[in-house]
Amino acid sequence: MAVVIGLMSGTSLDGLDICCARFSKNLKDFQILAYATIPYTLYWREKLENAFYNSSTELDQLDKEYGEFLGHAVADFLPQHKLPKVDLISSHGHTVFHDPEKGITKQIGSGSEIAKKTGIPVVYDFRSQDVGLGGQGAPLVPVGDALLFPQYDACVNLGGFTNISFDQNKQRIAYDICACNIVLNHFAQLLGKPFDHNGTFAKQGIVHLPLLEKLNALDYYKKTGPKSLAREFSEQKLLPMMSNLHEKDILHTYTKHIGFQIGKAITESDATSCLISGGGVYNRFLIEQIKKNAHCLIEIPKKQLIDTKEALVFALLGHLRFKNQINVWASVTGAKKDHSAGQVVFP
Repeated sequence: MAVVIGLMSGTSLDGLDICCARFSKNLKDFQILAYATIPYTLYWREKLENAFYNSSTELDQLDKEYGEFLGHAVADFLPQHKLPKVDLISSHGHTVFHDPEKGITKQIGSGSEIAKKTGIPVVYDFRSQDVGLGGQGAPLVPVGDALLFPQYDACVNLGGFTNISFDQNKQRIAYDICACNIVLNHFAQLLGKPFDHNGTFAKQGIVHLPLLEKLNALDYYKKTGPKSLAREFSEQKLLPMMSNLHEKDILHTYTKHIGFQIGKAITESDATSCLISGGGVYNRFLIEQIKKNAHCLIEIPKKQLIDTKEALVFALLGHLRFKNQINVWASVTGAKKDHSAGQVVFP
């Protein structure tokens, strides 16, 4: 038995997800003991959003400061819940940039600062080793999909980006499908809301067929996996395509685009059942579009799992790394070999 806290900060900048889970030898029998989401203040949203433009010195300072923030968040979380002794903290950190073709990936949130504040060992920096081994460094969640949710043919996560994982020829295959909440939230914020709850704005718009056709014709969709996306794709490719349209029409069109691409990915996986999780599940219009395009059973989990799945999976990845067990599969990321990723630090 091991009790592990997972920390996840996504590209959509909603906040910090914390999940405390207990893992036994049979991993699919995991228990979620407690969880919380800490919304980012304006200070942290701006800091993290602008980190991409920081100098190396500024980024080092932010890495330390954000690590202190994560440590304080866990230290505040622990006494609020009646938890057994926590064995490990597993932190994804916050992605500043990710360009595996250039051999670069950077997540901030100093593991040493987290360990210092909490007195608990920490695993962090899960992506660098994979990129060094020629992999995409992403997606990493599919290992958790396979080990924690083997009853589903495929798993789709609706986060800043959406990804799919499924079994094919006795191997786990996974890739990023398209940008998701990182785009939807951007235009919802231009309309004065942090996100498009239930797709309300999108439903008020109309489809712009030329934009939809241009989106579906992007070169990324012609590539085969392993492949991954990062914030740069959204900022450099997607947003410039949409600058001259009304926000509600953009949201309507882009939500249809997401639904089409996810439906296409699920169909190509030959899945008959698919677990869908992540913050995008709360967008009813998006779920409607996925169901229209995916010809299989779509399973939406309970709220607890929707809110915690990525943090839960990173708790698992840290647990495996702490035991020196493989937690990244070459079939998923395209690395030269399966490996055990993540740096380990002690208080």
